[in-house]
Amino acid sequence: MATATEGRKIAPGTVDAESAQRALRRIRDHLAHNTDATTDITILGEHGDDDPLVLPRATVEMFAAMLAALANGQGVQLMPVNAMLTTQQAANMLNVSRPYLIGLLEKREIPFELVGRHRRVKFNDVLEYKRRDDRERRNAADSLTSLDEELGLL
Repeated sequence: MATATEGRKIAPGTVDAESAQRALRRIRDHLAHNTDATTDITILGEHGDDDPLVLPRATVEMFAAMLAALANGQGVQLMPVNAMLTTQQAANMLNVSRPYLIGLLEKREIPFELVGRHRRVKFNDVLEYKRRDDRERRNAADSLTSLDEELGLL
């Protein structure tokens, strides 16, 4: 079972933003000119004498997303979707307090497992809850906007 500590972090500022931006431009340019989603990407070493590195396109696209965050001075973390989080880690991910998260778990809003006396939450389940919650908030905001328009308040 994967744990949250298996996620790899790059802290903000660890990577030079200009270097990340240059690499990002080159990768985006390459992806734009080679649009076949089924084709692997071959990377040659700078000196040309190394064996080429062949990567799946999806991996290169994920790498580009990481470079975009680093170029903006943000940190990134790579986490397996089946990683198990502590309740504090899950709360941090959702930007809520740990007691609020415990309430969500007890109401079965987010599935969890007990490991001894400790609750563990799958990273993927936290992401799914976040997507669902964001969608519900967006729908509520759209409904309020429609109601304001009907009442002539906008």
